[in-house]
Amino acid sequence: MEPQNITGIPEFLLLGLSEDPELQPILFGMFLSMYLITVLGNLLLILAMSSDPHLHTPMYFFLSNLSLADIAFTSTTVPKMLMNICTQHTVISYVDCLIQMSFFIFWGCMDNLLLTAMAYDRFVAICAPLHYPVIMSAQLCGLLLFASFFISLLEFQLHYVMFSQFTFCREVEIPHFFCDPSQLLNLACSDPTVKNILMYLISAIFGGVPVSLILFSYVRIVSSILRVPSSGGKYKAFSTCGSHLSVVCLFYGTGLGVYLSSAFSSSLWKGAVASVMYSVVTPMLNPFIYSLRNRDIKRALKRLLSQPA
Repeated sequence: MEPQNITGIPEFLLLGLSEDPELQPILFGMFLSMYLITVLGNLLLILAMSSDPHLHTPMYFFLSNLSLADIAFTSTTVPKMLMNICTQHTVISYVDCLIQMSFFIFWGCMDNLLLTAMAYDRFVAICAPLHYPVIMSAQLCGLLLFASFFISLLEFQLHYVMFSQFTFCREVEIPHFFCDPSQLLNLACSDPTVKNILMYLISAIFGGVPVSLILFSYVRIVSSILRVPSSGGKYKAFSTCGSHLSVVCLFYGTGLGVYLSSAFSSSLWKGAVASVMYSVVTPMLNPFIYSLRNRDIKRALKRLLSQPA
């Protein structure tokens, strides 16, 4: 294929998860249901936490922002996919593709950093409970949220600038339902050595550092819990971070699954299907994990739903 510089504004073809016409209504119904559940579930979680004064704490402050990030994260990909299925128009311009990819990166990074901030919150709560109110002040929480936003914006701009320097071939087909960065990277006609080094460097900084901080926090948390003499005390301490640990395992576990499927499988379709787990399923399940495993949120939800209209 003849390379075409991005200044010519090429168009990409999103192939979706299946080209079978009989599966399109099923995919539309499935993704519409998951999207509505994600939006309504996370909004309900935000309303429950904001309406209950007892939940105006650092942990629930970060959880509210995580729910907002999950809604935005899913909204960058699913509505476009639903529109493509309805209109049977799967072409996306280079500019729209780059914008979608950049916002996908931004909100994914926000999820990543908010989970890191929540891990630090649980670390302070369990390892230094007497100093928790002083350390996790409103000022620090606001600073952590601002830092998460700023770092996500930085990664957003790095990806935008990096991909804007690539050249792409004509009539590029993307075997995915959205403009996934890894798929665009594979389709670029630029020097693969340079682009791979850049991608691994950015991933190591913006992905590896938060994961390392989360692992460090939980190593300290587990060592502190093991020093608690009573089994009841150990259970109570662990239950305070059980929901967060479940979400962390789900988020990074599915992300690792996508990476392994793309690295060890020659099928691009399998990678696209695997990416549904972390881009759609994980944001949908987060409200259920926190509402089912957290008594305070259960009470807040019951109080919210029992209020007269």
